[in-house]
Amino acid sequence: MESSSLVPHNDPTLMFTNAGMNQFKDVFTGKEKRDYKRATTSQKCVRAGGKHNDLENVGYTARHHTFFEMLGNFSFGDYFKNDAIAFAWELVTKNFGLSPEKLLVTVHATDEEAAGIWRKVTGFSDEKIIRINSDDNFWRMGDTGPCGPCTEIFYDHGDHIWGGPPGSPEEDGDRFIEIWNNVFMQYEQIDADTRIDLPAQSVDTGMGLERIAATLMGSNSNYDIDIFQAIMTHSADLTGVSFKGDQAPSHKVIADHLRAASFLMADGVMPSNEGRGYVLRRIMRRGMRHAHLLGASEPLMYKLFPTLLSKMGEAYPELGRAGALITETLRSEEERFRVTLERGLKMLDEETARLSGGQNFPGDVAFKLYDTFGFPLDLTQDALKAKNIAVDTAGFDACMEEQKKAARAAWSGSGDTAFGKQWYDFAEKNRDD
Repeated sequence: MESSSLVPHNDPTLMFTNAGMNQFKDVFTGKEKRDYKRATTSQKCVRAGGKHNDLENVGYTARHHTFFEMLGNFSFGDYFKNDAIAFAWELVTKNFGLSPEKLLVTVHATDEEAAGIWRKVTGFSDEKIIRINSDDNFWRMGDTGPCGPCTEIFYDHGDHIWGGPPGSPEEDGDRFIEIWNNVFMQYEQIDADTRIDLPAQSVDTGMGLERIAATLMGSNSNYDIDIFQAIMTHSADLTGVSFKGDQAPSHKVIADHLRAASFLMADGVMPSNEGRGYVLRRIMRRGMRHAHLLGASEPLMYKLFPTLLSKMGEAYPELGRAGALITETLRSEEERFRVTLERGLKMLDEETARLSGGQNFPGDVAFKLYDTFGFPLDLTQDALKAKNIAVDTAGFDACMEEQKKAARAAWSGSGDTAFGKQWYDFAEKNRDD
């Protein structure tokens, strides 16, 4: 099946398509019947809001992205644990040629059936079949929807890289990288207190394309694959700053955020001050600030779009169809943002200079940067990250709530007051962001 849109038009519970199974949600729950029981996809995904939000890690780790592609194979009441595990092992070890000695697997602590199948298929001892008693091995699409226990395959990149196996205190290191996740879709989460059995046992598999590509070329960093290398080489040429030195995180942020912004616009999302458009604007402005950090004296990101198009336009023709719109929007947004960026950064630097050791950045100033200069909170946090300064998020949230109260009062004071307040409360409750 083709990748579905990044905007999940038939699912109000999601801001963006965040996994390969999203387009099959109604098939898993039994609401929809199709003329096939197995499917494979390469699904474009964005994780930049809600339950799945990787935005703040992008640029600072080897594998986090806002936009990525998810390879998936799916069974709808057809094959289940036995075949899913056997298929995974065959693909990874025989077709992809990864050494079994470099692999280990995890299962949910309650899923002894999966552990037994892994022992039979791989010959692994129990120390290479790690039981995880947490949500790390129980997958949920969101707060509601299909869910179930997971089993994952991890690749060991070697002891020259810091990190420990899953479940260990060092599991967040880059040595052991998850490359495969089999979700055994057995349940549907109705609400926080209610979980029911699905009408059929199904399988949802995810394998990040960027991760497996990097692994197959012997790297533990997704940014070593050709798509990112091409964009970062272009940004280095335009700025005169190498992407292999201290400024590497900025080049990574720009490359990742260019992909996310371009694909979102190709699927009809445009920058705005609310909902999906606001998240898009946050992504764009974060990338644009990093262009500023690299010394770019004029808009940069729109100049990089042709490189992205040359790498991904054949697989995703929507990029080419929206190319003129994407280029012009990137250019105009960066021009607008640069006007306020200097003033906002000046205020940020002045306030930072007043802080003494261990103090947080004031929440009310962070809110002023947001409200006056268009700095999303995560952009301020990102700007302060290199200085090891945290933001008083409680103070920021208090200012935001105060603004909302003032807005409610303003709505109630005009026209039909009762209707205005009801509409405002409804809009607040149902807004996407």
